[in-house]
Amino acid sequence: MATTLITGGTVVTATGRSLADVLIDGETIVGVLAPGSQLLGTDLAASVDTVIDATGKYVIPGGVDAHTHMELPFGGTFASDTFETGTRAAAWGGTTTIIDFAVQTYGERVMDGLAAWHAKAAGNCAIDYAFHQIIGEVNDDSLQAMRALPEEGVSSFKLFMAYPGVFYSDDAQILKAMQVSADTGLMTMMHAENGPVIDVLAAQLIEKGKTDPYFHGVARAWQMEEEATHRAIMLGNLTGAPLYVVHVSAKQAVEQLAWARDNGQNVFGETCPQYLYLSLEDQLGASSEEWGTFEGAKWVCSTPLRSKHEGHQHHMWQALRTNDIQMVSTDHCPFCMKGQKDLGLDDFRKIPNGIGSVEHRMDLLYQGVVTGQLTLERWVEVTSTTPARMFGLYGKKGVIQPGADADIVVYDPNGHTSIGVGKTHHMNMDYSAWEGYEIDGHVDTVLSRGKVIVDDNQYLGAKGDGQFVKRGLSQYLI
Repeated sequence: MATTLITGGTVVTATGRSLADVLIDGETIVGVLAPGSQLLGTDLAASVDTVIDATGKYVIPGGVDAHTHMELPFGGTFASDTFETGTRAAAWGGTTTIIDFAVQTYGERVMDGLAAWHAKAAGNCAIDYAFHQIIGEVNDDSLQAMRALPEEGVSSFKLFMAYPGVFYSDDAQILKAMQVSADTGLMTMMHAENGPVIDVLAAQLIEKGKTDPYFHGVARAWQMEEEATHRAIMLGNLTGAPLYVVHVSAKQAVEQLAWARDNGQNVFGETCPQYLYLSLEDQLGASSEEWGTFEGAKWVCSTPLRSKHEGHQHHMWQALRTNDIQMVSTDHCPFCMKGQKDLGLDDFRKIPNGIGSVEHRMDLLYQGVVTGQLTLERWVEVTSTTPARMFGLYGKKGVIQPGADADIVVYDPNGHTSIGVGKTHHMNMDYSAWEGYEIDGHVDTVLSRGKVIVDDNQYLGAKGDGQFVKRGLSQYLI
């Protein structure tokens, strides 16, 4: 097997940083050594097959994005990134593992949905991948199938309190699913918004002629996120099920999570880059010659962007620092403007919900280090180590230590990254939600299981490099 030595860099983990060399044998890290170490009296740099000079740079574990939706059917169309294009874009941005969502649609068997996602991904991914399971219909057959998910390497499932008629589960169904979660150790993931009320508010806005994308966020009021989050927490408390709330955007929802955790409950939450940087006011002000006020459709996602005047963005950064929010995923669910987002030109309810960010998460969070929002160690923790621990991958992913997969990023703090179409945009989209963002740092080299797949602004990977990874139960429970 080929050997590689990453030398001269500062290894950054969730617990500290140090000057160290990293020795890789084949696909695995075999040593984290003092700079210039010898092995049996042999100069390592002279004896390995490849030396990567990381002098002046950070050496970090590859990013783990625990929330993506490649090829997801939604709103009469499909997410525009395939597993091939989406994982390649992820690799460009320093993410070396994704956890996507297999989907059981209404009337379908759970294991059939999982098999369909295996078929989509197999042989197409640039990086390693795993699956959560969406339960689109909670019934006796689904509940029985859920008990077999750990054998398939799937240790989490997702329910929706939103989207009546599509994915929606009522409280009784959630209770039954959480009882299985408590019995098996499966992590319950929850889209926490009060869907039936949101649908009424949205219909009332349309009746008043308020059809622009901005009103998507108005209809999905923060009160409906706070209420649903609290309800999910109470059902988790009743059943003893661990609960993970996805794409938290409202500070009031964070307060509910913090309250539950302070009371010793296994409750966790993620936020996404869009809720750290973007706002409802940005969406309101968006306009272009081509799209007019429909330009705001580029940032339609659910949960929605929140008002900057109410302090949601500031609170999200604070929650990351205090661990009231444990990690950052993307909820990567991209759609093009032409032929997809424009399905809702006259009705914001018909705009496919989603933003593409899988390529930019590591950079956007590093910019938070630059601006003092996060420490270097916390950057690694929320983008790699905690996602790996939360979803049963730690030890192989999310860490630089002997025995771990050699998923490593060499990051240059003195580099620069300009985000935008025609710049660093490799996602299968006709626009970038992050157009014009400038990052004071750069992903220089990316290794996936020991293979260099990105280096010096060149993509060296190939379709099929990534493998399916079976996950264990969460390693983050209290």
